[in-house]
Amino acid sequence: MDQEKKGFFISYTGADQQWAEWIAWQLEKAGYTTVLQAWDFHSSSNFVQKMQHALVNTDRAIAVLSPRYLQSAYCMAEWSAVFAEDPTGEKGILIPVRIEPCELKGLHKAIVYIDLVRKERKDAQAFLLQELHHVLEKSRRKPKQEPGYPGEFKPEPRYPGSLPDVWNIPRRNPNFTGRDQLLQDLHASLTDGNHTALTQQALHGLGGIGKSQLAIEYAYRYSTSYAHAWWIRAEEDASIITDYAALATALQLPEKDAEEQKVIIEAVRRWLNTHHGWLLVFDNARDAASIRDYLPDSTGGHVLITSRNPDWRTIGRPLQVTVWERDESIAFLKQRTGQDQQENRDANELAAELGDLPLALEQAAAFIEKRHITISEYLKLYRTRRKDLLDRTTPSDDYPDTIATTWVMAFEAIRDVPLASDLLFFSSIIAPDAIPKDLIKQALEQRVDDQGHEEQSIDELDFHDAIDALCSYSLISPDTDTFSIHRLVQAVTQDRMGPEAMAHCRKEMLQSLLALFPQEGYNTPSCWPLCAQLLPHAEKIMEISEPSVSMASLLNNMGSYYHGRASYAQAEPLYRRALGIVEEQLGGEHPYVATSLNNLAELLKAQGKYGEAEPLYRRALLIREEQLGGEHPEVATDLNNLALLLYAQGKYGEAEPLCRRAVRICEQSLGASHPNTITMQNNLEVLLEKMKG
Repeated sequence: MDQEKKGFFISYTGADQQWAEWIAWQLEKAGYTTVLQAWDFHSSSNFVQKMQHALVNTDRAIAVLSPRYLQSAYCMAEWSAVFAEDPTGEKGILIPVRIEPCELKGLHKAIVYIDLVRKERKDAQAFLLQELHHVLEKSRRKPKQEPGYPGEFKPEPRYPGSLPDVWNIPRRNPNFTGRDQLLQDLHASLTDGNHTALTQQALHGLGGIGKSQLAIEYAYRYSTSYAHAWWIRAEEDASIITDYAALATALQLPEKDAEEQKVIIEAVRRWLNTHHGWLLVFDNARDAASIRDYLPDSTGGHVLITSRNPDWRTIGRPLQVTVWERDESIAFLKQRTGQDQQENRDANELAAELGDLPLALEQAAAFIEKRHITISEYLKLYRTRRKDLLDRTTPSDDYPDTIATTWVMAFEAIRDVPLASDLLFFSSIIAPDAIPKDLIKQALEQRVDDQGHEEQSIDELDFHDAIDALCSYSLISPDTDTFSIHRLVQAVTQDRMGPEAMAHCRKEMLQSLLALFPQEGYNTPSCWPLCAQLLPHAEKIMEISEPSVSMASLLNNMGSYYHGRASYAQAEPLYRRALGIVEEQLGGEHPYVATSLNNLAELLKAQGKYGEAEPLYRRALLIREEQLGGEHPEVATDLNNLALLLYAQGKYGEAEPLCRRAVRICEQSLGASHPNTITMQNNLEVLLEKMKG
């Protein structure tokens, strides 16, 4: 070790050595000097003596702070030795750098640390050096702009009834009833000034309990507390990404048109981390892990989560949503049906039969209103139908029999409406939110074709009548070009379909998705919005369908979209699954196998995995030559792909004959002026020029 005094001694535990080396490297790169055990202590030296020497002969100590560090006796001894010289921190001798969440206790709790937790590499590097400069120069951190008021965000009052400019919360339910205490508790929890982390609240409970409606009502009731409010469909990653991208557009962020989805998501998170007065609602999230990477880090806004999963304590405060109180159920039934003058007795009995479950009560009220019957008449009909159904079926734990019975009555009411039952069947087997009407229309047309009728379009009026019928019984919730269906409605619908009908629906929906899902997602950004819209439904149908060539084609299209967005981790399993299916269904030598091989090879090449990509390219070329002949244009394409891979690896000598052969095949089969011929000729010229240099 050099004898002159060094700038920094890096104190760390062995498990954090990589962090310590990275920090030391950044400091020395910036012109500072360091002492690091891994670099400066040798195996034959006296460890304690060297440590003492290092502490004495350095100006300052950096503690690489983690839970492991705080549990290490040696590390805390080093910490204490430095802390004793500067207990107030005035001299800046001890500089903790936190790399993982951990809690300082006792006298150490007051020490300010440099926080690298959750920072990207580039940001962490700049932040580390900037904060060290403040410590060394004792410079002020006065910002260039006036800071916002640090208390609870209070936007300028808006005109009553107006909403924030950045707002996509679903329409408010005019029949929302009760829940006043729950809404007050929710608001109090979200605005708790003592909460030390991002204020996050998770509403959990049974499907159909009214979690989403509660979140919507909260957003409207307290809309003046927020400058921005955004609804995120959180059941699938694809819909979360889509809604984050839409938020980037609404905020007019510079990264809103970025090709890589990660760039957009990080841009939104950065914006949220630097602004106040926003509300994010993650609706129907699966679990904490599924949304953790999308959550902001700041305390400037509120996050509201709805989920059937009760386990949310790792990222927020769980609040269980239970069934309505009986008086709330009665008030809702009388208000929703317009039968305010009716005696409470019938409404009370019906609420009891339905278990005070909001979704069941809503559907019962919708049926009463549609049929112009009294609550008493509905109650009699319900009790009769319930008995008949219980004679035939056994209730499932997935949903109460009261819900199933109510829906059976609604199903029978729409049976005579053209297309309505089929529309409900198709809607029950895909993702429940933002179902494109065009997708269902395509599936209905596919059903007509499969039944052997002459090719024809679905009658537009019949289609809208079917939508209206389902809406009138609250079986679906409409939007402009899409609609949503409750998951329990899906479950009961599937139970009523039976295995054979389900199989037909899955096949027809798969064909419909294949017809609509763009093939050119890899290189055509203009089709990405449609891909993003269809993706959750394609993912759902993949979960429940049997392997087929059509499934492989859809998997390839989905992979192409992810490939184009540089989401390689999502694209690769789709491509591999597609390849496995076509090999099993068509045999290993089919031309479509070559297509799947090329898709996967292109993805691996994009990631720099040349060793994995090359045998796939070669196998694809061999299949094409054997199945199509050596002079086919598709053989030229495979030759060109392999040549480009070899070129990327610097194997110019191997690439040249492949390029020349590809050019010759294209000239003979397509002509010298064909775009493919010109492209391959250009590739050859670039290769030859490279070989000269």
